[in-house]
Amino acid sequence: MRIRIAGILMLAAACAIALNLTTAGRSRHAAAEPTLAGIATGATTVVDLSHAINDHSPSWPGEEHPFTAKVEATPDKDGYFARSFCMAEHYETHLDAPAHFPPGRLTVDEIPAQKFFGPAIVIDVREDAAKDADYRLTAERVAVWEKKNGRIPEGAIVFLETGWASRWPDEARYRNSDANGVMHFPGYAVDAAKLLITRRVNAVGIDTLSIDYGPSKDFEVHRLTLPAGLYQLENVANLDKVPATGAFASAAPIKLEGGSGGAVRIFALVGK
Repeated sequence: MRIRIAGILMLAAACAIALNLTTAGRSRHAAAEPTLAGIATGATTVVDLSHAINDHSPSWPGEEHPFTAKVEATPDKDGYFARSFCMAEHYETHLDAPAHFPPGRLTVDEIPAQKFFGPAIVIDVREDAAKDADYRLTAERVAVWEKKNGRIPEGAIVFLETGWASRWPDEARYRNSDANGVMHFPGYAVDAAKLLITRRVNAVGIDTLSIDYGPSKDFEVHRLTLPAGLYQLENVANLDKVPATGAFASAAPIKLEGGSGGAVRIFALVGK
């Protein structure tokens, strides 16, 4: 019992240290510092950044049945309820592991657990994306964000808020394909990805189907960030409820042995 309590205290201390990183350069739009104790008292809000998993959400083109579920037991017959399910690794709110694009090597189960926690950084480009569906975040735009909010800290989980989540779960609007079948949605530009790599962030996320913008044919941002050791979070929800800086994020993927990716539950702790 003493060992367990000590472990809990060590975890809380580690989270507190990580949360303190977000105080540097905080903008006037930042939330108050979130704390674990604040969850119980109501001083900290937990924001769920994941869509629910089902069989009728937008999927990548070509995935005919990315999710199926089968009832295996019912309360009337068996005394309990249970299902089995089959799911594509890159469906719904999910994580791309470095192994998804070689020479990236780490599979989902091999990513160090501490990488799933970090200061939450939200770069809001909704106005730009509304004007240009093929908008890409540039290094220059990241520099503008840092001038206003402070340098992106090492270990951060960076989210690009494009407003695309408002189109969920309408697959046609979410994919936004033209007459030739080319999808059109925002993403990261290569120079922005390179800058974030130098900032030594843990992950990059977005509220669209892909980190790369819709028309991409070679997934150049995937091929840059994943071999560099970052992981990616796609189809993120509720970023409008998270401030530009000052919140803390956790991303808990299914621990799928050998997985190139997998479903992930993402939370942001936001102080009031």
